[in-house]
Amino acid sequence: MDGELSIGSLAKAADVNVETIRYYQRRGLVDEPSKPLGGHRRYAAAAAARVRFIRRAQQLGFTLEEIKDLLLLEDGQSCREARMLAERKLGLIEKRVADLNRMRRLLKGLIAECGEGKRPRSCPIIATLSADA
Repeated sequence: MDGELSIGSLAKAADVNVETIRYYQRRGLVDEPSKPLGGHRRYAAAAAARVRFIRRAQQLGFTLEEIKDLLLLEDGQSCREARMLAERKLGLIEKRVADLNRMRRLLKGLIAECGEGKRPRSCPIIATLSADA
């Protein structure tokens, strides 16, 4: 049984908690080994690398569904497909950043209207949020 890990050891090796491993199993990202009669499930040492892969992909903004697609390319021979997935993700992130920048500008403007020292008849923030779209 050398090289096989309990779920606790796997979680520690991958720097996650046990519930994360179980969640990834429910989502179909990590295989759940069979449980021997009267024994405990044992995970291959490679499972820790897979969990670390999933965590790194999440840190880059990939959803678990997108990570499933990346895991299908795990052999490293499908660079074109992986690049396409990464380009798609980058486009979504850039759109989100643009949306956040727009929201920041709008909020700064509303805050400035409130903070000009004048006492407005109505709060510009509340008035803007209450207005019909």
